[in-house]
Amino acid sequence: MDNSKNPAVDQYLAEGCKRCPLGGTPACKVHTWERELPLLRMILLDCGLTEERKWSVPTYTFQSKNIAVMAAFKEYCSISFFKGALLDNSHGLLESPGENSQSVRLIRFTSAEQIMEKADLVKACIFEAIEVEKAGLKVNFKKIDEFPIPDEFQIQLDTFPDLKAAFEALTPGRQRGYIHYFSQPKQSKTREARVQKYIEKILNGEGFHD
Repeated sequence: MDNSKNPAVDQYLAEGCKRCPLGGTPACKVHTWERELPLLRMILLDCGLTEERKWSVPTYTFQSKNIAVMAAFKEYCSISFFKGALLDNSHGLLESPGENSQSVRLIRFTSAEQIMEKADLVKACIFEAIEVEKAGLKVNFKKIDEFPIPDEFQIQLDTFPDLKAAFEALTPGRQRGYIHYFSQPKQSKTREARVQKYIEKILNGEGFHD
């Protein structure tokens, strides 16, 4: 197992994602969870995932496929699974981040003790998510109006409430511009790279051509 830590994630734990003005300050949300986030990180790495930093947050991959994201919020910290809707939830740990979230499911944590208590179940979810990716399973996304949102972008909207809010605040024309641009490449890796490149513009309320 490769359980090597990525320095970019060390920086995240010290300064946050820096998407909001609190990044790099003592008020950043990562400091609310200084005990919890390293525990989640250890669990993810113990499962043999590769640690990266995408979309400004710690992202964990298996053979270059996205498996999960670790994030800090005001009321909780979490592990979000990109294809969480395909995972068994008989234990009841997995939650939808929003009523319209089609793929992502997350596990919320509010204490280090809770993480340690649930560690085995969390690892089971991670290993199942790896098997889902190995099997090439896909979530069947519903189309929104006549413009289907590409999976790579829909997952980001499900994972990050601030991105979803920013995108929905754009004019319909700007929304269509992004969806068209993100949908063009045939390869998922290229679509993902386009999404990552333009997240900052969307968060700033800018259109594709602005």
